[in-house]
Amino acid sequence: MVCGAPAPTGAPTLRLVPHIRGTDHPVYLISDGTERLFVVEQPGRIRLFQNGKLAPQPYLDIKSDVFYQGECGLLSVAFHPQFATNGYLYIDYTSKKNGKLQTFISEFHADPKATTVDRSTERVVLTIDQPYANHNGGQVAFGPDRMLHIGMGDGGSGNDPKNRAQNLNALLGKHLRIDVTAREGYAVPKDNPFVGRQGARPEIWAYGLRNHWRFSFDRNTGVCYAGDVGQNQWEEVDIIEKGGNYGWRPREGLHPNPNLRPPEQVNGPSIDPIAEYDRRFGQSITGGYVYRGTKFPSLAGIYIYADYASGRFFGLRYENGRVSRQFEFNAIADGRSSVNRIQPSSFGEDADGEVYVCDHNRGVIYRVESD
Repeated sequence: MVCGAPAPTGAPTLRLVPHIRGTDHPVYLISDGTERLFVVEQPGRIRLFQNGKLAPQPYLDIKSDVFYQGECGLLSVAFHPQFATNGYLYIDYTSKKNGKLQTFISEFHADPKATTVDRSTERVVLTIDQPYANHNGGQVAFGPDRMLHIGMGDGGSGNDPKNRAQNLNALLGKHLRIDVTAREGYAVPKDNPFVGRQGARPEIWAYGLRNHWRFSFDRNTGVCYAGDVGQNQWEEVDIIEKGGNYGWRPREGLHPNPNLRPPEQVNGPSIDPIAEYDRRFGQSITGGYVYRGTKFPSLAGIYIYADYASGRFFGLRYENGRVSRQFEFNAIADGRSSVNRIQPSSFGEDADGEVYVCDHNRGVIYRVESD
C-alpha cells in the first residue's frame, strides 16, 4: 500500500490558512475542551491562544528544566478528560536534571480557567532513561478509555542497537498505557496485555515501534492511528492495537530491515502497516488526525498526515479493517505548494474537531481547510 502517488481526480485540495503566528519551533497543538488552544514550543514553553490572540505570557514555562537539542525538548501536553473540574494536565519532555538524559512524564495542576500554570505543582509520574538524543517519541494523549497513552521511540542511534523495541522488558520502542489516578507515581490498568507476564513490563500496550511521531484517536470510532518514522526507505501508518507488535527492528514497514546481517525475525506475530510511502515522497512521517469537523465535508473521515522533510500532505480512508482510498493532497500554503516549503511537525484538533498543522521552521500554525 504505497502512498504518495499523484492525487487522483477528485481528491480534495488542502488549503493551509495561517491561524497563529509568532511561536518558537511548535511541535504540538491541543484544546482543553473549550475554545482555547495551546501550542507546545519545543524549547520548553506552552503558549495559550485565546480570543484570536497569542497570550504574551507563557501558559507554562519549564525551559530551565528542558534539554532542548535536535529531537529533544518539550514534546507534547495532554489535558485530563476531567480537566474542567480537576485541573490536571500532563507533559512529555526530555531533561538532564537528574544528571542523565531522561524522558519525563509529569503532571501539573492549574485552575482550569487560569491563563498560567504554576510550575511548582509538578508531580513526576514516570521517568525513562534515554541512551541517545534521538527517537524520543514524545506523545502523551488520553484515549477514549480515559487512560494516559505514551509514545516512546526506540531510544535512538540507528537500527535500534540493543533491539529494545522487541524487548518486552524495556519501555523504549513502545506504546505505553497507564492510569494516572494514583497520587503517587501511576497505576497499571489491569487489562493491559502484558500484566502478569514474566519478563515483560506491564505498562506496555504495543511494541516494535521505531519512533511513532504522533498518534491520535479517531474521536468517532476510538481507533488509534500512528505515524512511525522509518530509517532507510519506508515511512508507515499503523493502527495501534492492544498487544500489537509492529515489527521494528527486524522490519521497516512491510519490508525486512536491509541493514541487519543476517536478517532477524520478529518476536512473535507482527501487524503490518495500513499504508507506507518511500523516500521519493519524504523521509519523516508526521502522524495526523481523522477529520471529524463539520466545516469541510469533503474531508470527513479522512486521516490526514504529512511528511516533515518534504512538506507533502497525504490522506487515506480506513474503514471495515481496510484502506479504501489513499492519495497525496494538493496542499497550498500562503498561495503556494507546501512541498519543500513548510515543515509539518505536528497536527492538532480543536474542541470542534477542526484540524491544524504546525510549521516547525517558521512558527506558524495553519488551519486545515478544503473545498
